[in-house]
Amino acid sequence: MNTYNDKIIYQIYVKSFMDTTGNGHGDINGITRRLDYLEDLGVDYLWLTPVFVSPMNDNGYDVADYKKIDPAFGTMDDLIELISKAKEKGLGIMLDMVFNHSSTSHEWFQKALDGNQKYQDYYIFKEGKENKPPTNWISKFGGSAWSYVPQLKKYYLHLFDETQADLNWENPHLREELYDIVRFWMNKGIQGFRFDVVNLISKPEIYKDDFIGDGRRFYTDGPKVHTYLKELNEKTFGQMDDSITVGEMSSTDLENCILYSKPEEKELSMVFNFHHLKVDYEDGDKWSLKDFDFKMLKEIFDHWQTGMQENQGTMALFYNNHDQPRVVSRFGDDQNFLDKSAKMLATSIHLLRGTPYIYQGEEFGMTNANFASIEDYRDVESTNYYKILKENGVDDNKIMAILGSKSRDNGRTPMLWSPDEGRGFTMGVPWLPFAKVRGISQQEDQEKEDSIQEYYKQLIQLRKKEKAIQVGQYEMLEKNHESLFVYTRSYNQERILVLNNFYEDDVMFDLEKNHLPAYCEETYQILLTNTDGIRIQEGKILLQAYDALILKF
Repeated sequence: MNTYNDKIIYQIYVKSFMDTTGNGHGDINGITRRLDYLEDLGVDYLWLTPVFVSPMNDNGYDVADYKKIDPAFGTMDDLIELISKAKEKGLGIMLDMVFNHSSTSHEWFQKALDGNQKYQDYYIFKEGKENKPPTNWISKFGGSAWSYVPQLKKYYLHLFDETQADLNWENPHLREELYDIVRFWMNKGIQGFRFDVVNLISKPEIYKDDFIGDGRRFYTDGPKVHTYLKELNEKTFGQMDDSITVGEMSSTDLENCILYSKPEEKELSMVFNFHHLKVDYEDGDKWSLKDFDFKMLKEIFDHWQTGMQENQGTMALFYNNHDQPRVVSRFGDDQNFLDKSAKMLATSIHLLRGTPYIYQGEEFGMTNANFASIEDYRDVESTNYYKILKENGVDDNKIMAILGSKSRDNGRTPMLWSPDEGRGFTMGVPWLPFAKVRGISQQEDQEKEDSIQEYYKQLIQLRKKEKAIQVGQYEMLEKNHESLFVYTRSYNQERILVLNNFYEDDVMFDLEKNHLPAYCEETYQILLTNTDGIRIQEGKILLQAYDALILKF
């Protein structure tokens, strides 16, 4: 199994990428139209968020038919054309498989509601107790994780929205249906798959109340999850030499992720984990306002980088995706140092051990949405928590500030291709308002002499060129520094030093203190920096606001 440490994956949130019909809704042909741009960027794979038939209660993560393209995105012929034209440019297409749950509009669930026992066994139906749900588990979108079906006198489990019924992986017939879906798309030329919240598919044998949490400890990295993933691998993508797979792992741990991604375990190519994106949660609560904890961010990176390195696991490297706020607004400074902090953040993640992911728009500095009204939001999680926070007596201004900081819609606003009225995204009215920003677009960034895009291209080429970045040993330096994130990557006799200043104030990095050679031009080669060269003071490297520096020695 390939480790893909020299590859870059570009995530496309299809609904917000490019609209070719004027209906304000991104489509598959919009991706085809932008293939030259993506090829020029230098990426290797395009991961598409779900394009299957869906009622869109959760923007496509509620699938009603896994083998048909939703007309809102185009046709099967459009996708086949995209696969073919992307392949001509050396780009592989990855699809997003949502196998923890299906839409309640899916034919299987509808047959289950009609009383068909075969299809009831495709889901998790349980009788309640004393007119209460089977357990007190809380949905990840708020409220009970169970919904009652009067005609069946049973509840069904939904860890997410009530329109997303959890699938019963205990049922071998259900598993075969899912494997058949993967094979169907492999036969269409799909080269890889991202599996949504796949570490939640194995539920406990006995369902019981959780009196110290929301229930997740009973189903996260469940008892048979590794067995199921090995079977999925063996019966589907494991039969294809160059398949690439990534699992989204919700509230997971290092030990399980090593097993998910270790080549000899034959489960997945790599994993997403989200611990580093919870460092601005107040006591684990996402829906709060809190500055990010920089030391905790470093500790998490170090823990995962070191653990995966020692056990041959593989991490997906990312800050942004369709479920996260924009990192330049979150950990950077999108007001005073947009370009510099965007480049620094990219540097900090791209040089780590693993496979980097770029989420559409981050390569030219897209920021949070800056919405002023709840009417601007479309995300079901955000609108649910708006009601919950309001019911809990939270001030409306504070609620809007929390949504402005944490809503998934921050990452879902349409691509800003140009400064024109439709921002180069649509000739119509966008399905979600554009981010309320000025001076940020792909076109405007590209016109700069030192664009963020050009910096990303150089980062990508560095990974493809430097063996130390692909396979080198990782080691963190200055673990307790309050501003610097510094690490080395080492391979044979080559070492690469990566310096990132996460804040505005000037700081010094002491080479001698960190047992590194004294600075001279003959010893150190500047591979890339987001500033005008290197500043040496008394043998120490000066790093100014949001500086990033990559040195080879």
